[in-house]
Amino acid sequence: MNKDDIRYSAYVNILKRELVKAMGCTEPIAVAYAAAKARATLGDIPDKIVIAASGNIIKNVKSVIVPNSDGRKGIPAAAALGVLGGDEDAELLVIANVTDAVKDELPVYIANTDITVEVLDSESLLDVEITVFKGTSSAMVHIVNEHTNIVCIEKDGEIIYQKDAAADEDSDAQLEAAKEYELLNVADIYDFAVSCDLEDVEEILDAQIACNTAIAEEGLRNDWGACIGKNLLNNNENSTKTKARAMAAAGSDARMSGCEMPVIINSGSGNQGMTASLPVIVYARENNVSRETMLRGLLISNLVTTHAKTGIGRLSAYCGAITAGAGAGAGIAYVCSGELDTISHTIVNALAITSGIVCDGAKPSCAAKIAIAVEAGIMGYEMYKDGQQFYGGDGLVLTGVEASIANFGYLGRVAMSETNKEICNMMVNC
Repeated sequence: MNKDDIRYSAYVNILKRELVKAMGCTEPIAVAYAAAKARATLGDIPDKIVIAASGNIIKNVKSVIVPNSDGRKGIPAAAALGVLGGDEDAELLVIANVTDAVKDELPVYIANTDITVEVLDSESLLDVEITVFKGTSSAMVHIVNEHTNIVCIEKDGEIIYQKDAAADEDSDAQLEAAKEYELLNVADIYDFAVSCDLEDVEEILDAQIACNTAIAEEGLRNDWGACIGKNLLNNNENSTKTKARAMAAAGSDARMSGCEMPVIINSGSGNQGMTASLPVIVYARENNVSRETMLRGLLISNLVTTHAKTGIGRLSAYCGAITAGAGAGAGIAYVCSGELDTISHTIVNALAITSGIVCDGAKPSCAAKIAIAVEAGIMGYEMYKDGQQFYGGDGLVLTGVEASIANFGYLGRVAMSETNKEICNMMVNC
């Protein structure tokens, strides 16, 4: 693909937009970020906090440990930490540099502060509105659609910043970004990955390799969560396949349990970022392929993951690790000398195996779902390598990789929308 091709710059922009650094599960981080912004706007430490959040935010914050909180879970802990020690300018790294003094103060502050969580009736699946009070003064910050997308800031009832979330979707910048995602397709992803100038993308990919490998190794060294990564290595043969599943799971073991190490995310999710990258890194290293081959395999896995997830949306009832597992399978297929045809069939096979696994929030069992998603990606590749595939008409599989990706995207975005509402209701009320 030539650099002058509009697709080339679009794919580089997508990678820069999607593969960013974050510490902690991105939903509690969104809460902490809004809280830090609200405190900065108020100009004081509040004595009352009201958090109104969509069901999907509540679902994804309820059971995951907030980093730098000494093992605390949930929205009140995330909001309180953002208020006390959050860097309001650091976005997804908002609580990365919390001091020991703040950690010591946190339990006292939570115990003595009126913190209320309300369910926000919103058309947006990702919606957080935090209002903080100090005496008669108040401040409010509202985030919609993206984890750091602030649409409104108020101080004492006066709007000091506002943009219409719906209108913003129609802004020139948003329209241009949307057009870039519309250019994603597996054939062009392959063309870009095998021909692009690596200098345009290697800084992003090197950060992904370093950050995600480090947290996975931490997950294997110590007891985090349900220790899915360790369990895989302890109870299975010492194969490349097992190592790939274990590394991806171990990263999630650590991250879901409050590990204070950053990851490079994909499609708004650290778990998806680790699932898309770590198996490809393992296969590249175990097969002693060149650094260039590994980087090009990561381009395929990351862009396929983003492509498949775009049709589903940031949050849904559909487990995002499934699309990332298919992306990982595609990247592994490339690393193992697979051509476009092999990569395309790997994706279809993988989606056919595991699509429909539900997202019931961020928590330790995400690591096990990741292991299953990676297994499906690898199985999808091994099937086609041995001359087997799923055909159009087999369940939700359609003829052609793009038609199948679109069909499974519709499943996650539309067909499972009522399932998503029920899951959120169950988790809010239990």
